Amino acid sequence: MRPRVDWMNQTDDRILELLDESGLDLSPSVIAHNLDYSRSWISRRIDKLEDSGLVEADGTYYHISEKGRDYLAGDLTAEEI
Repeated sequence: MRPRVDWMNQTDDRILELLDESGLDLSPSVIAHNLDYSRSWISRRIDKLEDSGLVEADGTYYHISEKGRDYLAGDLTAEEI
């Protein structure tokens, strides 16, 4: 079971799941299009995910990190995020 993290919301989980399932580096615009959110909302959320180490940036594209995969698998505590 995934830990409950105060600052995270449903969008964050959906972003991580999309990045994990696709295995691709995606831009905030592509993520927004696929999840039906605005690009600005995705950009704000992905910044928080990057700050926490759950995603990594490669220029303007993002991919899930090993820590992000551990979060999805429920292998981290809220304190580790």
